Amino acid sequence: MINVDAILKLVRSGDLDVAEARKHLDELMAADASPAGRVDDLGFAQLDLDRERRTGFPEVIYGESKTAEQIAAIFGRLVEHSDRVLATRVSGDKAEFVQSRIEGVSYHKEARVMTWFRTEAARKPEGSGYIAVVCAGTSDLPVAEEAALTAECMGCRVERIYDVGVAGIHRLFRRLDVIRDATAIVVAAGMEGALTSVVGGLVAKPIIAVPTSVGYGASFQGLAALLTMLNSCSSGVSVVNIDNGFGAGYNAALIYKTTLKRD
Repeated sequence: MINVDAILKLVRSGDLDVAEARKHLDELMAADASPAGRVDDLGFAQLDLDRERRTGFPEVIYGESKTAEQIAAIFGRLVEHSDRVLATRVSGDKAEFVQSRIEGVSYHKEARVMTWFRTEAARKPEGSGYIAVVCAGTSDLPVAEEAALTAECMGCRVERIYDVGVAGIHRLFRRLDVIRDATAIVVAAGMEGALTSVVGGLVAKPIIAVPTSVGYGASFQGLAALLTMLNSCSSGVSVVNIDNGFGAGYNAALIYKTTLKRD
């Protein structure tokens, strides 16, 4: 459900007429009156249309085990109620099916992410700051891009600092000023996951670490990196699950938006 601020911005820009704005405001008031909020029952899914009002961002579609038809149905309903929609872990063939039925859907192949924005204004980042998404190697890019696209969909500007792992640590130092100036930092790394501790010892900003399932046999599909990050000797490091770029990007965006509200 579009929140009040989004409704007013759309009316001001001319992208939403008064009648539609009134309808959305009525829905918001109805949700406020209901202890459970507003739910759209699709049978196979119960869409939480009140989530944006409660948390600042609408429900996100996790596409991994859903059929193309289910994703398209959920996506279509969310398009009716929000100014942006995000779907993660969507394969190329499923994305093609959704795009054939819903206009304006973008597919980001490397990250396996679909995004949709009602207007160009909805794409515009809030504030003048940014989130830095740092990844150790090219093999970590799918997870890093999932984090970056999630943060961008939540209204944040993202600076991408890629392929700066500890095996060639001089590459990291070349971009250190950009990383230090970020409001929050996402670090994605596989293998032994040492990049997180290195960055944590060089910056004064919160870090969300993402272990990736990249590496040789003893990396145990990301478990070695996960344990390294959990046992980091650097302060200010929080860790999400293996390959959870979405969770890292979401948390970084929440930190950024909280900073905006304080300012």
